[in-house]
Amino acid sequence: MKLFIKEHIVLTCWVIVVLLTVVAVFWYDGYDHWLTAAYAVSLGLVLYAAYLIYRYLSHRMFYSRMSQRMNDLKEFVPLNEPAPLPQALSELLDSQYGHYHAHLHRLEQRQQEYLTFMNQWVHQMKTPLSVIELTVEDQEDEDPRFISIREEADQMRRGLETVLYMARLETFEQDFSVEPVSLKEAGEEAIHELKRFFIRNHVYPEMKIDSALMVQSDAKWIRFVLVQLLSNAIKYSSGGNGQKVTIQAYESTRSIILEVKDQGVGIPKSDLNRVYQPFFTGENGRHFKESTGMGLYIVKDVLTRMNHRIDLTSVQGEGTTVTITFET
Repeated sequence: MKLFIKEHIVLTCWVIVVLLTVVAVFWYDGYDHWLTAAYAVSLGLVLYAAYLIYRYLSHRMFYSRMSQRMNDLKEFVPLNEPAPLPQALSELLDSQYGHYHAHLHRLEQRQQEYLTFMNQWVHQMKTPLSVIELTVEDQEDEDPRFISIREEADQMRRGLETVLYMARLETFEQDFSVEPVSLKEAGEEAIHELKRFFIRNHVYPEMKIDSALMVQSDAKWIRFVLVQLLSNAIKYSSGGNGQKVTIQAYESTRSIILEVKDQGVGIPKSDLNRVYQPFFTGENGRHFKESTGMGLYIVKDVLTRMNHRIDLTSVQGEGTTVTITFET
């Protein structure tokens, strides 16, 4: 109704001006019968009001639909009104919707092809990487250079795993399975996967998790999150002797808390609000060349999809603590 009034308010004013102008012309021509003039103006307004009523009744669905916002493409409903304007607009919107839907379908198809290619590429790269690892495995004691090759191969494998999990985020709901997860087992698996990275950087893990502590989540994704958090903790703790990264978990009120704590360089206060942004490396990224700025972004995205909360506290020069809260 409001849209109808807004559209016709100018026309209404114009009709009144026209009627008064006609009356004024007759008045200046010597016609001075006010009752007849008032009757003519009233009759004109009645006829105009009848037109407005007809217009509103014949375009009611049109104005109602134009006053509502669509929150989803599925809410699109064609206007089945006989009036020319609603029909023309309905045909136009229907045509535009068809073009948009077809374009969206092509984009989704391309995205799916891209994800398929990425998954195949990652799996293809794992084969030569495994050959490299097997080749240098028996040569590490004879030539120290093979140790560096093995370390770089480990880093490549972690990078490929990150790419694979990043691609899976697009179909996360299909790849997500809730089950009881042992936090201690998940932590041990993540530490075992990063054992060479720990040794290489002279950083040592410390596990403080009760084996009976269980949460409802996805074991595969929890392990991936822990690998990402531990990688960051090791990376920003390297350079010192005897540095530790502590993984601990404990029960709280209606929740279970999992913490990954390091004794590294910490995060500057000015960067804390941006650590979850993609590709943001901050001040530490200038000193640690391996930083990509994607680790915490992916971790937060994964935990948000699993309905877990992540918090981060850090003091520059003292270390960083990442807390994951599992509601019980």
